[in-house]
Amino acid sequence: MVEKNKSISTIGTHFADLSDPRVVGRSDHKLIDILVIGICTVICGGDDYSAMKEFGDAKESWFRTFLELPNGIPSHATFWRVFSALDPEQFQACFLSWMSAISTKTDGEIIALDGKQLRRSHDREEGKAAIHMVSAWATENRLVLGQVKVDEKSNEITAIPELLRRLDISGCLISVDAMGCQVEIADLIIEQGGDYLFALKGNQSTLHEDVELLFDDLEESGYKAYTHDYVKTVDKGHGRIEIRHCWTISDPQIIGYLRGADRFRNLQTVIRVRSERYLDDDQSVEDRYFISSAATQAAKALQATRTHWQVENCLHWVLDIAFREDDSRIRKGHGAQNFAILRHLALNALKQETTAKVGVKNKRLKAGWDERYLSTVLGHLLI
Repeated sequence: MVEKNKSISTIGTHFADLSDPRVVGRSDHKLIDILVIGICTVICGGDDYSAMKEFGDAKESWFRTFLELPNGIPSHATFWRVFSALDPEQFQACFLSWMSAISTKTDGEIIALDGKQLRRSHDREEGKAAIHMVSAWATENRLVLGQVKVDEKSNEITAIPELLRRLDISGCLISVDAMGCQVEIADLIIEQGGDYLFALKGNQSTLHEDVELLFDDLEESGYKAYTHDYVKTVDKGHGRIEIRHCWTISDPQIIGYLRGADRFRNLQTVIRVRSERYLDDDQSVEDRYFISSAATQAAKALQATRTHWQVENCLHWVLDIAFREDDSRIRKGHGAQNFAILRHLALNALKQETTAKVGVKNKRLKAGWDERYLSTVLGHLLI
């Protein structure tokens, strides 16, 4: 059973600075009760305000073991009013405070940054485009560390620095796709004590061209032209063979000749990853290029480039499949943005719970059926 004092003190501490958007003295329900029921509902499979009301009614006796509920379970309209009106910036700050308390930063942790659109969050009546969120995923701890909304008139390039400034990234390797391969972002990461790993494509055209030519020259020389490191991995399964090759060059004199390299602070390593895929008679070969401020060998560089895609497989895909995020029609006020934070809170709790050997979707169902299991899931948030 969830301990009443522990749950209230923990949640109350991290949401202490969250302003109640309702009129003072005219509220029948405590804000903390609304937040806890909302979080539990999303953990247990609920995806909207009606689910919060129904789940609260079904579990009222259980909630009363650790919540006050002076006027019973709030109505559907109350949940709608509160989560639509909550300041998402304050809610996000509370989320960051909570995640900082429950996560232990691993030295050298890879933090992957990537964006995702909430496809059905647009509101044509109010002229609002679909919300786009950039999230930070800690690959070792398997936690969402934070997220920011991309401004409608901007893109991820402006959102990434805002997110980075909210995180403690010292000692971490920050992995970003090609859109985020920007001098200003590299500077910010270095200033905050981290290292960067950027995918390199056409947005840094001269640097991309020179890095590609450098590795072509290395290959044509029989891998004798420059000092480099190399690793190869082979994965087999379901009739498919995938071979990955990785080469790294960290010679400062060579890197110094690359056009545009001097613009990226502390640039120490350039990387080529070649992926060969074989499935029956089909074969494909793809080369990808990266730059990094870490003087890393090929094995670690290959691991880091592969780990980046956890943000797609372990976060975005799970939000779509297990939480049906792209189907959500919540769009009024700040509801879509605040619900995205609720989903991230729920996902973090479910990812940290490892006794149930099932996927996130079935963990949600199990938590809804079994109050003891729900208490166990919540326990990972009550630090």
